[in-house]
Amino acid sequence: MKEINSRNSNNTTKHSNISIFVPHNGCPHQCTFCNQKNITGQQSQPTPIDVKNAIKTAIISGADTSNTEIAFFGGSFTAIDREYMISLLDATRPYIKDFYGIRCSTRPDAVDGEILKILKSYGVTSIELGAQSMCDDVLGLNERGHTANDVIKASRLIQSYGISLGLQMMTGLYGSNIRKDYYTAQKIIELNPDTVRIYPTITLKNTPLEILYNDGSYTPCDRETTINCCSEILQMFYDSNINVIRVGLHYSDELKDNYIAGFYHPAFRELCESRMFYRSLLNNLNKNYQKGNYEILVGNKFISKAIGQKKENTNKLKDKGYIVKFISTDNIEDFSYIIR
Repeated sequence: MKEINSRNSNNTTKHSNISIFVPHNGCPHQCTFCNQKNITGQQSQPTPIDVKNAIKTAIISGADTSNTEIAFFGGSFTAIDREYMISLLDATRPYIKDFYGIRCSTRPDAVDGEILKILKSYGVTSIELGAQSMCDDVLGLNERGHTANDVIKASRLIQSYGISLGLQMMTGLYGSNIRKDYYTAQKIIELNPDTVRIYPTITLKNTPLEILYNDGSYTPCDRETTINCCSEILQMFYDSNINVIRVGLHYSDELKDNYIAGFYHPAFRELCESRMFYRSLLNNLNKNYQKGNYEILVGNKFISKAIGQKKENTNKLKDKGYIVKFISTDNIEDFSYIIR
């Protein structure tokens, strides 16, 4: 007997950024989890010359500029000193015609019509908002300084200007739980963003969260909770055809050196997608098949995710009474399989 179970996969478009970090500049608050200088490894603020040099380096290296955005990350770009912000944007002027556009990240309460008109005039194509949570109690406990309604208002305003909307959320925040994290994901889906990022909370040195962790007020989510939660949220976004452009923090020496607690893995997205596949396959086997031996045919590119890291899926299925052998083959899409 054969059965193909098709899962919605993320429709990710190949895209690249020239990332210019503006660490913590413009942020009126220090959130409990935040130490941007540790994350980026950058202590000084970029200058217009730094921006030009980064762009020139990308051009010389042969970057596909037509599909590349000049990206200002790391702080709250629209909340920094206006003259300084414009000087950074001015530095892009000689090159912007050859690029897809400009991307920036900012706070939901640092967006209004005036700032959007300025950004639009400089060719800004995408704005990412650090929503983090859509629960006001969680936002308050983590000293975000804005509300869920600020996220809603800013998102709708950005969309009304024809600028691509990105939303970032965090799981496992201080004061949150799985139910609240799922609620946040659902509220983000209702805002219909073009892109999202999912970041499990990591406790870093020299943050308020480190103090909360050390005094026992905050308990980080463990590996299983983090993977289960984020894989469910990832599936929610996939099913809603929302482009998930990042799952988990980028690996860096700075992150490694400043890590205190919380589950981190450099291939976190793969762990989540592997768990999504396992959940689908197990549900299918439990519903339609008896315990026993089976061959599971999957696509060539998906075989490692199907098996799982260190054969995790194979071993978990064995514990449930299913002895499976994964076989890679052509013409089967990601997240789909044939049971025989």
